[in-house]
Amino acid sequence: MAWSLGANSNSPPFAPAIGANAVSTMRAAFLIGILAAAGALTQGGSISETVGADLIVGTAFTPLAATTGLLVAATFMTFGVYSGYPVPAAFATTGAMVGVGLSLGGDPAVDTYRRIGTFWLLVPPTSGGIAYLTASLLRREDIPETVGVPVLAAVVAGVLAHIRLGIIPHPERAQGSVADLVSSALGSPNVAGIDPVAIVVTVVFAAVGYRFIRRQVAASVEQGIRTFLLVLGGIVAFSSGGSQVGLATGPLEALYGAELGLPGIVLLAIGATGILAGAWMGAPRLLQATSREYAQLGVRRSVAALVPGFLIAQAAITLGIPISFNNIIISGVIGGGLAAGTAGVSRRKIGVTIGFWVLTLASSVGIGFGLYRLFSAVLEIQ
Repeated sequence: MAWSLGANSNSPPFAPAIGANAVSTMRAAFLIGILAAAGALTQGGSISETVGADLIVGTAFTPLAATTGLLVAATFMTFGVYSGYPVPAAFATTGAMVGVGLSLGGDPAVDTYRRIGTFWLLVPPTSGGIAYLTASLLRREDIPETVGVPVLAAVVAGVLAHIRLGIIPHPERAQGSVADLVSSALGSPNVAGIDPVAIVVTVVFAAVGYRFIRRQVAASVEQGIRTFLLVLGGIVAFSSGGSQVGLATGPLEALYGAELGLPGIVLLAIGATGILAGAWMGAPRLLQATSREYAQLGVRRSVAALVPGFLIAQAAITLGIPISFNNIIISGVIGGGLAAGTAGVSRRKIGVTIGFWVLTLASSVGIGFGLYRLFSAVLEIQ
């Protein structure tokens, strides 16, 4: 499952950079593997816990149940690759694990479903809206690109100060951010619920990002935008690893923790290794195909498509919600296209893709439920 995620779901972030000739396909695959694996190892814990423990109430996933759920999800992903319609891994995995959990005799976690469903419904308008605003900013004649592009870089850099990483300690949760670390080290008191040191750290990060990209754009506008696109692709690839690895490791949380007594980092390391291998072995082919589509978008609309990808992925990681990167990126592409007067995407394919997503979620629940019953009866184990 992790191999499939590395080969498929973690590839879109670098496709725009390849389409813009900012990086070669093989180098992009190499970077995707390294960055996505690093994101999986440092950010994947929250979503892994949600998939493994919060989807069903009253029971824990057995080894057979976890195997069944992963088999169903991986089969859906493979079908999507061969059919030409991207299957959202989050939909397939969540549905499969819910179906398996219900078949085990567990009760539905209604509050978790409501929280995840609300987030999923908000992703398309949010991603499309942010992409639309970003593309509109880059198209405005009264805002020179030597200002607009660095401003976007400043926003992204400012958010980087607050992304949560497992390697940064925090007194109240498993993951901390650079802003948290500096604030804790300096003993900063909150003023009216606001941490002044965290604000300063955010401003410093934003200033560095603005200054770096401003220099690049000032030397050459096109080359500067390509540089930003390449850096942004790397950041989104890192975020995709953190948000996607939980879909592979989540079903095994109970097995590794309760039955084998192993720490969660061991499971994440295995997932990160699978993502790394999948990216290096399977991503080049998909990158060559998707980069041709992004080449038609151009560098500006590609930037507009990736900015919401980073922001939404980090929000999902913070909230522990499994998400589909295909959903985010496709919505971003459409939003950026609307800023130019046309989405550049077939309405029929959009409709079929959405219908396919809904069918994936519903059918994966039913197949997971029935397949576990079948395996359990034939093998005579729970």
